[in-house]
Formats: sequence, structure tokens, C-alpha cells
Amino acid sequence: MRIGRIAHPQGVAFVSIEGEPDTDQVAAEIAEHPFGDPTYTGRKWPLADVRVLAPILPSKVICVGKNYADHAKEMGGEAPASPVIFLKPSTSVVGPGASIRLPADSEQVDFEGELAAVIGMPCRDVSPAKAKDVILGYTIANDVTARDQQRADGQWTRGKGHDTFCPLGPWIDTTVDPSDLRIRTELDGAVQQDSTTANLVHDLPTLVAWISRVMTLLPGDVILTGTPAGVGPMKPGQTVSISIAGLGTLRNPVVAR
Repeated sequence: MRIGRIAHPQGVAFVSIEGEPDTDQVAAEIAEHPFGDPTYTGRKWPLADVRVLAPILPSKVICVGKNYADHAKEMGGEAPASPVIFLKPSTSVVGPGASIRLPADSEQVDFEGELAAVIGMPCRDVSPAKAKDVILGYTIANDVTARDQQRADGQWTRGKGHDTFCPLGPWIDTTVDPSDLRIRTELDGAVQQDSTTANLVHDLPTLVAWISRVMTLLPGDVILTGTPAGVGPMKPGQTVSISIAGLGTLRNPVVAR
């Protein structure tokens, strides 16, 4: 099942996306929320006639740093023995097609293509063996980073937390196997990152267990699993596109704020 969130002529709704990309896809409205066994209102729209939004509005976005060895190396270090986590505010989330707005006080804002997991139920102290049971599904994320601010501050809240610094989408897939998905980032059509989630240093069961020992996870919370090597700066007028096998493409233009 592919769960999306759209703006339609009467408002905003969660939907099930029916059909395959590059076909005449249809958005079927889900009553209330997509957690548990969703029910449908019967209303449908051609996907081309509505605006696709971020598929979820999380209470928090939990991110994992340096979770690909090659990215840790390009950042000047080794992959950590245990997961390193940080938070992005919910106000950083935007959807497909929304502009990434570069703050005037940063001289280097980087893209970071990532696989994101969406939590499906309240949970705490989840064992690795039970991790898949608390995940609703998977989507694509861009962990946009003001790299100069990250380096200057010594901690990452400002550099990672600007409005529009967490594009998500285009939908949540509830059936894909996340263990070996090709992830590819392009800037104006030129490939910048090309890897697979099989290269994660700490896999998703490990991450869910680690994070849920620290904080309660709520339905809709998002875990960003880390980015492979190849991160780099974006400039106004460019477009960044992140594709993950089975999940589609998340595409966002870049503008000055």
C-alpha cells in the first residue's frame, strides 16, 4: 500500500495511491488517519489533479549521523560504534515540489538523500526483533544541512533545523523491504550519490531499538537512517532529486530565502 497526503479542492486528506508511477494514478481518500486498518470515504481524485504534500506530519524527526562508512570518511572520520542521533523540528518538513529555502546566513547548504522509516504505533523499548512491527512504512527524505553552521556550532540543531530542511515524500510504502534498496541523488540531473541501504552501518532494527530506549516513538514519527557519500552544496535555481528503488522520486527546487 502507498499512503500519501494531498491537498484537494475540498481540503487535505490522507489517501491510498493506486496505480504505478508514470501511469494515470488515482488518490483514494482514507477516512481520518492511515494507522491500523484504514477505511475509505469513497472519494477519489486523479493524482495529476491534486497537490501532493509531505506524506506525514511527524511530532519529531529523529536522524542518524554518519551511518554509511563512506560518508563518515568523507566527513573526516570513522563510522561510530553506536548510532549517533539528533532531531529536526517538525517545522522543517515540506513535501515533494516544495522549495528548499536557503538561509541568507549560510554559505553552504548541502543535500543528503536518505531512506526514512515512519512509525506506525506508540512504542518504547522495542527489541530489534520487533522493530518491523512498529514501522508503518518507508519514504524518501532529504536531510538538508547548512554545513558551515553545523561545523561552527559543534552541535547540529541550527544547521539541520531551518524551515524546509526536511523534504519528505512522495508517499509511504508499507510493503517494501528496506534492507537493500538503491538510493540515488541527482542535482540538476547529474548523479551525486549512488549507493544501497545494504551499506547502512546500523540497520533499521538496530536503530529503532536504540532510539526507542531513549524516547517514546509516536505514530507518524520519522526516522532518517543516514546518507551515503557524495553530499554536496545546492544553489538557488537548482533542483535536487532523490530516488529510492520501490519508493519513487522526491524532487525539490532550491531558492534563496
